[in-house]
Amino acid sequence: MSREYLKIDKLEGPLIILSDVIGASYGEIINIKVKDEKDRMGKVIRIDGNTVVAQVFEGTSGLSTNNTSIRFTGKPFEMAMSLGILGRSFDGVGRAIDGAGQIYDGKFFNINGRPINPVARKYPRNFIQTGISTIDTLTTLIRGQKLPVFSGNGLPHNELASQIVRQAKLGEDTEDIKFAIVFAAIGVKHDDAAYFMRSFEEAGISDHVVSFVNLADDPIVERVSTPRCALTAAEYLAFEEGYQILVVMTDITSYCEALREIASAREEVPSRKGYPGYLYSDLASLYERAGMMKEKEGSITFLPMLTMPNDDISHPIPDLTGYITEGQIVLARDLFQDNIYPPVSVLPSLSRLMKDGIGEGFTTKEHPDLSNQLFSSYSKVQDIRSLAQIIGEDDLSEVDKKYMEFGRQFEAKFVKQKNDENRSIKESLKIGWKVISVLPKTELDRLSSEVIEEFYIEEK
Repeated sequence: MSREYLKIDKLEGPLIILSDVIGASYGEIINIKVKDEKDRMGKVIRIDGNTVVAQVFEGTSGLSTNNTSIRFTGKPFEMAMSLGILGRSFDGVGRAIDGAGQIYDGKFFNINGRPINPVARKYPRNFIQTGISTIDTLTTLIRGQKLPVFSGNGLPHNELASQIVRQAKLGEDTEDIKFAIVFAAIGVKHDDAAYFMRSFEEAGISDHVVSFVNLADDPIVERVSTPRCALTAAEYLAFEEGYQILVVMTDITSYCEALREIASAREEVPSRKGYPGYLYSDLASLYERAGMMKEKEGSITFLPMLTMPNDDISHPIPDLTGYITEGQIVLARDLFQDNIYPPVSVLPSLSRLMKDGIGEGFTTKEHPDLSNQLFSSYSKVQDIRSLAQIIGEDDLSEVDKKYMEFGRQFEAKFVKQKNDENRSIKESLKIGWKVISVLPKTELDRLSSEVIEEFYIEEK
């Protein structure tokens, strides 16, 4: 039974405080009525005896303690879900923003998700092709994996996110498998939001993309709900409709900063760098919604983007993310300054699950060995470049000069590609063989003689 209260005790930022409330529940949705204004929505975030603290999604501007009535709905935050969400765009709290009307049919789902029993999880297999050589070949994205992208301010992570959404597919011979993408933009500028929507439309992929867009000037409280709304849509499509879902989300740092601001308004004791002490468990509640289940056809693969303040990989956000996820893709500022796109820093990047989703039966039989050899050889390039800065490249040995040439070709031909260049996994591996063949066969210690004999490209 809904209850209505006619007076607010106190307003604090995005929060309202009411006393003498009976029977309220944590997470309960409230409707806020203001005379001559559109109704607003809020959520109960703290209960202390009969005192309730609720956060208002649209902000508290224009509210006063006497001109507002509050109705408790008795329900959590829910979204209506049906296959009609495919091709649609929503705001941070699940309201349609594409002019096609709200979703009214279908089932309602709590945006906080349904906990997955670890015993019911299935080990991720198979890969998702992004069309980007460094990711597909060296840090392969596996269905059901959580693989974040660590970026920095000013680096092209938004362009990378858009390219992955436009190009992602399940690989060859998968036309009969249902595949869709859920895209969430958190705290983005208007021109970035317009860029995303325009690029999806021009690529002709809008029919299998569900978008959730939270703008930088939207109320801060909406930002906390955006990733949960997106993941609820992903769970519905994956576990109710049997889709293979890729969730691309940018930028998790904006979400964490919203958490910090709200925690400050709630006067909570801050932890590292002012972030709330529950940041780890809050991020885990998002990341752990990805995966595969034994008795369900669908899967959720999670590719969140996050910007590292001051390019600090030990900052709480990337640091805690690394504990929860299965690897990371790191973007490098020095590669970006050398006009290399995408500026993926190969050596600190890894995908812990790629070994179980590549090779014979998944990609190609030589893929794992070639990946190991590229990592090993490029690692040695860094040592030789350091030596060359001391003694000069002309005084290097002939083998070391070959490594220097390999490093240049690896970055110019393998890492670098156009932002609309969609390479298949076979094309990426072919380029990998071309650049590794710069080195003498004697230096390819991660490859068997049989593999070298079959794939090594001799100079003509």
